Amino acid sequence: MTFLTAVTVDLPFAPTLARVRESLTEQGFGVITEIDMQATMKAKLNVEMAPYVILGACNPKFAHEALELEPSLGVLLPCNVVVRQASQDSTIVEAIDPATMVELTGNQEMAGVSTQVGARLSAALAALSS
Repeated sequence: MTFLTAVTVDLPFAPTLARVRESLTEQGFGVITEIDMQATMKAKLNVEMAPYVILGACNPKFAHEALELEPSLGVLLPCNVVVRQASQDSTIVEAIDPATMVELTGNQEMAGVSTQVGARLSAALAALSS
């Protein structure tokens, strides 16, 4: 089982990041956390790296359903979406496959929620390619 779904976008990093935010919103997700790994690595380790942002995407309805089925699931939330520069003109966008959460918890009752969230994350990424 793969733990992620990914797409390469033929755009520079900054416009891709903006499009990812829009695409997630269109699929019912809010971005509730953002980690700028490039800035963090520079500040903490004085290490240079290409632009790399981790967005914590959350759909409250589905998060609530999942937490009702598996209260400890919070350790795996929100759904992380990585936006990272591949080159000056292309960006990789990766999202966790929510089926991983079912696999890790062993709670098959979460499969329905996982499938719905996975479909929305996949649609958000697919929209970036069009």
